[in-house]
Amino acid sequence: MGTPDNAAADAQEHTGIAAQDWAQASADPQYRAAVIDLLGALAYGELSAFERLAEDAKLAPTMDDKAELAKMASAEFHHFERLRERLAQIEAEPNEAMEPFAGALDEFHRQTAPSDWLEGLVKAYVGDSIASDFYREVAARLDTDTRGLVLAVLDDTGHATFAVEKVRAAIEAEPRVGGRLALWARRLMGEALSQAQRVVADRDALSTMLVGGVADGFDLAEVGRMFSRITEAHTKRMAALGLAA
Repeated sequence: MGTPDNAAADAQEHTGIAAQDWAQASADPQYRAAVIDLLGALAYGELSAFERLAEDAKLAPTMDDKAELAKMASAEFHHFERLRERLAQIEAEPNEAMEPFAGALDEFHRQTAPSDWLEGLVKAYVGDSIASDFYREVAARLDTDTRGLVLAVLDDTGHATFAVEKVRAAIEAEPRVGGRLALWARRLMGEALSQAQRVVADRDALSTMLVGGVADGFDLAEVGRMFSRITEAHTKRMAALGLAA
């Protein structure tokens, strides 16, 4: 997953639940339910990323490219295993925690299946980075134990640098490719945001944590600012790719 351009989740001073560990924070049953939802969504996302990268490797033009994607897929699977183990540790059934998010994520991937190698690279870079930004924003409101795990599994697997290099080289070799990939990235941004909003709306504990009512949650105005920051980071990533947002 990509590294966001803002450091909002890391820079602020932690108070309330965000200053507590899991043992203290999980005494609140609604907070516990929200964390199980969050870890379930993240775990299924990592499993999906592993599957997608392994599939994209088939489109890779060279052996080195195939090997690079296989290495990234392995890192995503390791992240998935850490999340699954954590869910089991806090006495949540991992498959039950992931199941509510499978439909939305599967639908996102169905709607945004890449037609070629370059579209696959842009999707991984743009889509994963949007998700990563969202989870980092949420992480600022989590207890210390959960926040540490979430930030660890959001570590960049190397895909960002790899995607930027390959996409920029392709556009340099054939400039008109840039227009097609810019349209594709705009579509990915729209689909990713709509799916994120759908997931949050469908899960009461998660939405309550985001808009306030659990811990030091976001208020509605802060949710709007959060999506503005995510959009701004996306614009910067598009520029890094050599594409117009």
